[in-house]
Amino acid sequence: MKIARVHATPLNLPVSVGHGGRTKTTSLSLCLVDIETDDGRIGTGMTAITEEEAVAAIVNEVAAHHLEGLDPLNHEQVWERLYWLLTPRGQSGYASHAIAAIDLALWDLKGQALGQPCWKLLGGARAQVPVYATFGFAFYDRDELAQAARDWVGRGFTRLKMTVGHHGLARRDEPRPLDTLIAEDVQRIRAVREAVGPDVQIYIDANCSLDYFHALSLARRVEAYDIAFFEEPVTQNDIPNLAKLRAKTSIPLAAGQNEGHASRFRDMLVAQAVDVVQPNACITGGFTQCARIAGMAAAFNTRFANGGAWPHHNMHLHAGLANGSLVEYHSVAVECCKQVFDGLPEPQAGVLDLPQTPGLGFAPNRERLRELAKRPGSRGAGKA
Repeated sequence: MKIARVHATPLNLPVSVGHGGRTKTTSLSLCLVDIETDDGRIGTGMTAITEEEAVAAIVNEVAAHHLEGLDPLNHEQVWERLYWLLTPRGQSGYASHAIAAIDLALWDLKGQALGQPCWKLLGGARAQVPVYATFGFAFYDRDELAQAARDWVGRGFTRLKMTVGHHGLARRDEPRPLDTLIAEDVQRIRAVREAVGPDVQIYIDANCSLDYFHALSLARRVEAYDIAFFEEPVTQNDIPNLAKLRAKTSIPLAAGQNEGHASRFRDMLVAQAVDVVQPNACITGGFTQCARIAGMAAAFNTRFANGGAWPHHNMHLHAGLANGSLVEYHSVAVECCKQVFDGLPEPQAGVLDLPQTPGLGFAPNRERLRELAKRPGSRGAGKA
């Protein structure tokens, strides 16, 4: 079996997110990668939270030509070749996304060829994974946010994540004072805690939108609300600032969903900067590199979880590895994936059951995909 064709399809998908009478229409970008073999199999991977046009160009115009003729089962060989092709001097960014999508397609193919689901090939540690629901977005007012939290609990979720910071540093030119922003975040967190009671875990995520000073201020003011972890609290996942922040708050810190290289996770772990490392299989070099990062987390006795959405890919990683744990069930990302894929499992009582079907266990609906691919690209606006 040899790789015969590698092809990327950029997608900019419409999505409506909301609760009750409040909805927001936005778009989210994905890039699918199909790898076809000379015996007719097709494996499909994906990446997201980036410029889909740029990743598709990297795959189609650069990487594809170097992969044709290789054995798709040799994922380490292919990964190494892609590393030295796309990131030979430590570059990350789009290259990491492209490698992730290709790697996931190879694992999908490997599972099909061997008749096993990816999670079993990765180690088969468990047949289901716990999920947390990302539900709490900036366009909700406090009352709407609290009601949305109650509704997600009513659906069987006992772990909820909400955003904070709301692009604070990126929007300083409006002007939009960060102290006013985090003061409102405190009240929003309080409203959610009061709405769901003490037994539901609440996670908060600043998406790298705060500086150290305001992240520390927010953390100290919400410690009383029993926050399960504070994700990406500071800009650029700045490791010295993460380490300082971790030393000054009782809230566990999490980061890593958009990092491209394993060495960044090594540096976080050595600096004792985080309590939870969060590589994302769709962004951080696919299953191949994420498994290496999980091994480092295990050696440092540090928790390894999923941040950055795309649960149906990341569930295989966390079901496969012994130290796998939480998977993010991001409501916007899930709605996008439902437009593209058939066969996606739904969580029940806060857990996802892993498929027994070979490979990833789900596949693109090719008819819908052809129509979705006709939509114009995002031109940088596909990060919702």
